[in-house]
Amino acid sequence: MKSSLQRKTGHTVDWLGFAPFLLFCLAFEIVPIIFLLRGSFIEKTTHQFTIQHYLDLQRPLYINSFINSIKLSGLTAIIGMIIGTFIGYAIYHWPSERVREALITLSDVTTNFAGAPLAFAFVVILGMNGVITQFMLQYFNYDLYPKFSIYSFSGLILAYVYFQLPLMVLLILPAFAGIKKEWQESAQSLGADTLQFWWRIGIPVLIPSLIAGLTLLFANAFGAYATAYTLVQAKLSLVTLQIGYMIAGEVRQDQAVGMAMAIGSLFIMGLSIGIYQAATLRTRRWSKS
Repeated sequence: MKSSLQRKTGHTVDWLGFAPFLLFCLAFEIVPIIFLLRGSFIEKTTHQFTIQHYLDLQRPLYINSFINSIKLSGLTAIIGMIIGTFIGYAIYHWPSERVREALITLSDVTTNFAGAPLAFAFVVILGMNGVITQFMLQYFNYDLYPKFSIYSFSGLILAYVYFQLPLMVLLILPAFAGIKKEWQESAQSLGADTLQFWWRIGIPVLIPSLIAGLTLLFANAFGAYATAYTLVQAKLSLVTLQIGYMIAGEVRQDQAVGMAMAIGSLFIMGLSIGIYQAATLRTRRWSKS
């Protein structure tokens, strides 16, 4: 009797400790989504139910926004996944533990350096009067512009890859830690070389983590706003930029259409997170085996 009462008391204390997180999710995630859904289906003048705001998304401007965002997010996610995996492998096998910890800390700091400060840093470095631009012009007589521009789609890819790479490094390091040395030793005892081990054992084990990292990088890039706004603004149509123009713009303000675009973005982000969760569960099964 006493033990059951203690268990109930313990469960109550656990739920009380979890309550602030639930309130946070309710206030900053669930309630805003409810208002977005309501606003995207309500006509602003008659306050009647309508799906016209979603039909308006068939306009070329909005379709191109989704295409450009998906293209930008996909390219930077693939580049970040491939290069970040190799960098993570090099960091994981670095002989000095102190250097390895310093590189991991640097990756942690770099992945949080995004938004407007990152964009301004790239302008200082690779702008028309940037440090590297003037260095190439002065010492190599090579002008980056107009062949390359930090204010273009290719420049935006470079800026996005900057914060995608360290994020992939942080995501892939636990996956390398999950590859047990006993597996490689067993493969070598059976006559397999390093290439065969990675082809038949290492890479299949890493695939769920790679898929999880790819989808998370995609979602991370798809939801980015400040970097794109600072660098390209009206030069490139992206979903996040269009939502900003619709919600708070002065020329093309239409909050209902912006809310409809936000719901479409939430669907894409939710699909990415669902794939990430499925891949993460697969990775945990490998780590427990």
